[in-house]
Amino acid sequence: MILDGKKTSEWIVKKVAEEVSKLSDPITLAIILVGKNPASQVYVRNKGRACNEAGIGVKDYFLDENATQKEVLQLIVECNRDPAINGILVQLPLPSHLDQDLIINTIDPKKDVDGLTIINQGRLFSGMEAVIPATPKGVITLLQKYFIDISGKNALVIGRSNLVGKPLALLLMQKNATVTVAHSRTANLKEVAKRADILVAAIGKPKFVTADMVKKGAVVVDVGINKVEGKIVGDVDFGEVKEIASYITPVPKGIGPMTIASLLENIVICYKMQIQERERQNVS
Repeated sequence: MILDGKKTSEWIVKKVAEEVSKLSDPITLAIILVGKNPASQVYVRNKGRACNEAGIGVKDYFLDENATQKEVLQLIVECNRDPAINGILVQLPLPSHLDQDLIINTIDPKKDVDGLTIINQGRLFSGMEAVIPATPKGVITLLQKYFIDISGKNALVIGRSNLVGKPLALLLMQKNATVTVAHSRTANLKEVAKRADILVAAIGKPKFVTADMVKKGAVVVDVGINKVEGKIVGDVDFGEVKEIASYITPVPKGIGPMTIASLLENIVICYKMQIQERERQNVS
């Protein structure tokens, strides 16, 4: 069965739009793009379009490829201080001359819609309330939407990035899965994969997961987005694996739309965190 991320994401966007329409203040997301990476430009356009659908305002900051570290940091500081900006998104990857960790961690954690600051990642690790990175959040939401039981299952996450692999492993553990994180240096990966009830591919290699790596009846989630001969393909060989899996996400129309829908949810969460902070300050 296909896990339809596009259909589920449309439901989430509609729900977010209804919530935003009832808020007393407008919500605005600042999107910072450094350089002209074609893929990043597409992602920024898609995020802006989704925000418009949900009634969320967008302020685009497009900086030159050669923008200095100081210029980027100063812009983030200004956005942190601006009460009219409720979320800040720095589109990754950044040009190589910029310190990505420093830039991300300059974002106010209450405006960190990607959930990538060390504060939000630490809170997630500790099981505290946190802004959760949009892609892992979208994976869990999609599984829950299709009533897929995670508790007690053997889950394998192939990929260990801060953006997807690590936070997703934590979320699966919070749902009581037994989680293995594999990567490019994992020995006997095929044998490890064959034991997984839930297999998530987030390694960035086209059609990396083949049918002989998948247990019959497993749930397969493909986070990969790769361009091969002008076509978008995932990290899973969809044609082969769909014959074995009980559930599988397509690429496109799988986790991609769920990521953007989860981002919209995160913007609203950040807005509410800021309102609560202001109320606390007024009381004190």
